[in-house]
Formats: sequence, C-alpha cells, structure tokens
Amino acid sequence: MKEPLFYRIVRPIVTFLMKLVFRPNYIGLENIPKSGKIILAGNHTNNFDSPLLLSTTKRVIHFLAKDSLTKGILGPGFKAMGIIPVNRSIHDKGALNNAINTLKEDKVIGIFPEGTINRTNDIIMPFKIGAVKMAHETDTKIVPFTITGEYKVFKKNITIEFYKPIKLKSNDLTKENERLMNFISKQLEEKRK
Repeated sequence: MKEPLFYRIVRPIVTFLMKLVFRPNYIGLENIPKSGKIILAGNHTNNFDSPLLLSTTKRVIHFLAKDSLTKGILGPGFKAMGIIPVNRSIHDKGALNNAINTLKEDKVIGIFPEGTINRTNDIIMPFKIGAVKMAHETDTKIVPFTITGEYKVFKKNITIEFYKPIKLKSNDLTKENERLMNFISKQLEEKRK
C-alpha cells in the first residue's frame, strides 16, 4: 500500500492546530515504535480523538473508521488520508483483511476498540475484538493508550498517554481482548482518583 500523500500534507496542519487550540499533554510518546508494524488502541471520548492521535507521531496512522466518513462531500478527503472504512452494522471481514494487509506492510493501525465514542457514564465500553484479532493474525504488538480530560479551547486539559507495547499471551482472543480492555480501564480509573 502506497503511503497517502494527502496525509503527509494534512498531518502537520492538524498537529499545529491541535497544539494551538487544545494544548494537549503527550505522555509516553517513546512507546510508539519509529518503524515496523504496530497497533495503537485506546479509549474513544470525542470526535477530536483521531486528530489528537494523528498529532502524536510522524508515522502515517491508518485509522479504522466508520464507512459513512468515506461518503458525502468529505468522503474523498478521508479516503485520501488512508483510512480503512468499516461497516459497523456487520462483522466487516473486508475491513479486517485490509487492516491485516496494512500491518503486513509494517505500517501503523489506529483503532478505538469501543467502536464508537463512549457517551455513557461507564469508564469504558466493551471492546470489539478487532484489535486483538489483527494482533494475533499478524504477530503484532499493541500500544495501548488513554485519552483523559476534556477538549477545552486553550485550556491544556486533554492528555493522551501511551503505554509499553504488549504482546498477546495466548490464542484465546476473548481473554486477550478482555485483558486489553481491563488494562486500559485500570489506567483510566487510576487517573480519575
């Protein structure tokens, strides 16, 4: 897969705007490998989460995102950014296969395993199994991350933290998915204290 040129143009602009407007705190950036395949997986709090994640590394992040983003007036722009569209109404094997092929080319996948923005009072919503399934199929490590705080203009109130890459310990994907979810949930709970 060819790296999307549009991404290379947009990333510095988005990064500048994120840092100017929201002044995010970045913690653990050293845990994002400079090369090789990796999956970035974390909680989903807001529509700004993807631009925030994009601003953390110069590497191209191929986001798994709802397929409706590739339709309408902004559709061509999202496609040119290299997103992998997912039909959330079905178990989209095509999207999973595209993501697996992307990892096989030593690229970066960005995914929010909750599948949508968490608008509940729960600290985290149940994770869909895609992240661990991709990791298992490609022998890829997962870099968990948490997003905490709120997106407030000029307030330096949002933090994204990356943790050390984790490797799956077993072939039991349900158990591994629960382990990933519990790890991220525990980090979020500690930050609420």
